[in-house]
Amino acid sequence: MVRRIQLRVSLKEESKPNILLKKTAKYLSEDEKNITIKVLRKSIDARKPKIYFNYKMEVYINEKPSPAADYEFKYLDVSKAKEIHIIGFGPAGMWAALRCLELGYKPIVLERGNNVKDRRRDLKAINQDHTVNEDSNYCFGEGGAGTYSDGKLYTRSLKRGDVRRIFESLVHHGATEEILVDAHPHIGTNKLPKIVQNIREAIISHGGEVHFNTRLTNFTVKNNKIESLQLQNGNEMKINRVILATGHSARDIYYLLNDKKISLKAKSFAMGVRVEHPQHIIDSIQYHCSGDRNELLPAAAYSLVEQVKNRGVYSFCMCPGGFIVPAATAPGEVVVNGMSPSKRNNKFANSGIVVEINVDEDLYKYERFGVLKGLEYQKDLERLAFTAGGRTQTAPAQRLTDFVDGKLSADLNPTSYQPGLNSAPLHSLLPKLIGGKLRQGFKAFGDKMKGYYTAEANIVGVESRTSSPVNIPRTEKLEHPEIEGLFPCGEGGGYAGGIVSAAMDGERCAEAAIAGL
Repeated sequence: MVRRIQLRVSLKEESKPNILLKKTAKYLSEDEKNITIKVLRKSIDARKPKIYFNYKMEVYINEKPSPAADYEFKYLDVSKAKEIHIIGFGPAGMWAALRCLELGYKPIVLERGNNVKDRRRDLKAINQDHTVNEDSNYCFGEGGAGTYSDGKLYTRSLKRGDVRRIFESLVHHGATEEILVDAHPHIGTNKLPKIVQNIREAIISHGGEVHFNTRLTNFTVKNNKIESLQLQNGNEMKINRVILATGHSARDIYYLLNDKKISLKAKSFAMGVRVEHPQHIIDSIQYHCSGDRNELLPAAAYSLVEQVKNRGVYSFCMCPGGFIVPAATAPGEVVVNGMSPSKRNNKFANSGIVVEINVDEDLYKYERFGVLKGLEYQKDLERLAFTAGGRTQTAPAQRLTDFVDGKLSADLNPTSYQPGLNSAPLHSLLPKLIGGKLRQGFKAFGDKMKGYYTAEANIVGVESRTSSPVNIPRTEKLEHPEIEGLFPCGEGGGYAGGIVSAAMDGERCAEAAIAGL
């Protein structure tokens, strides 16, 4: 017999050996020897001072549990198969390539950046030497932006594909099975590189190709059909189908498409700052504790949203126990993002706090840029941050309370941001569209989370790469409406918002590209 049950376990009970087995046996009035437990979902309920762990379980009574995996990944030898070209090796590109292997087609992946190991040198250069490699950085390179920016797997994109399938694929390539259970799964930036490398090796060992330091610079279209790709190294590749999975920061691709008069659309997005608190402050608020949190509890996270003058102000990519990192993709700009190691054991908590930008109503001064107006707006604020930070990767910053009060900070709090901070009047530098709403939003967040609004927190600018400001349109068959053989994909096309949704879109685009062959 198989039963599905839900149990609540108190924080005190959680520390006891075999507590789930004991509580399950009591709940079902069964002997412990007769039951086997399979945890399906685990979450924490910390809304009240007494904290509980919620478990959703499958209980097998006098029988063996079913296999843990719902999917079996069978990759075929595609060394002599028809080719599908994929531009970009972030989540969308990786899972597009893996899906090609399953369906018997040869993926040829072109990635502008370095492999995941060599990419570390590029990250060291930007952190320590303030040198930006335009092709290999926190956004570009093997694994894409997610590899070195936390690896959070939580998604609301449940209608876009099978989330469980992506999670099991990650486990198949080396992720811990905990991601199949945790309500807010997370891998960690220290563990993701090995998983990414395993995916690449699987692609190559089954006959696919992955080419690093290979940037697309142009392509040839004849009779409204894409025929060839021109690369930075001077090579040209004849193609039949191409999946464009270049990510939301590949601005050169948007310029290329626009210059060729290929249809694009301006897309609404969000921008703001990254706020950093000592982790113990967030722990004390969320777990109702003073001093150190209980060792059974992970570093506390939060999710906040407030409507300010018909625009959402909300937390984005919250990184408990994490670091702020420099995510610029070109010299002369400062962009910040967040990441966490798997243990989330750093002493700081950081999160983007961003404001919705309505591309049709808010950017009237940028109308001359047409469909690229959001992109140009992003660039202006990133250049402003570069100047205010001191014209290096040092970022402009302000104490949270000083930002809201409208005064320059005499000094700043310690930070995890390795290139360093420079005190700057972000309250006056940010446009009113963003700065004014942020100031009201932070006040509201302080009311919702007592202790959040504090002089012990810094805000750091700017958080500008939350999503693409450009949409590359596609039909119901996921193909560009004007260019046969071009399949816009993932975050760069405007069809995803994180690792999981991008991976699901990559699979769908692979299936769509193959369908016409």
